[in-house]
Amino acid sequence: MAERKKFLLEIVSPQRVFYQQDVEMVELNTTEGEIGIYADHIPLTALVAPGIMTITEDEATTKEAAVLEGFIEILPDKVTVLAQSCEWPDEIDLNRAREAKVRAERRIQSSDGTINQSRAEMALRRALIRIHLAEQGRNG
Repeated sequence: MAERKKFLLEIVSPQRVFYQQDVEMVELNTTEGEIGIYADHIPLTALVAPGIMTITEDEATTKEAAVLEGFIEILPDKVTVLAQSCEWPDEIDLNRAREAKVRAERRIQSSDGTINQSRAEMALRRALIRIHLAEQGRNG
């Protein structure tokens, strides 16, 4: 099979340059829905929504990471993701993620009027993403 054209993918979080390499494709969630990006994509900027990012380096190598909110800039030869947080499956503390899930579920079910429901729902979504990716990474 012919090799696909590659582009530079840079993922930067406040803590580090998370990833910087030429890739064939990247898939992630935006606030407008899921997007798949190949080289020569039309220029676009979007808000990144919490989810699992799939990075296809080549035909044989695919990586997944948890990405929790940010911005993406897409150019024909380069994609930059500025993320609030990024984690590889082996970096996720599964016990901590499970505890965060329980806390978020308690907040959502609480009748306390001072609880910000949308923040609690986002915390639950982030915890579920981390749990899914960590468990998948341990089984896969």
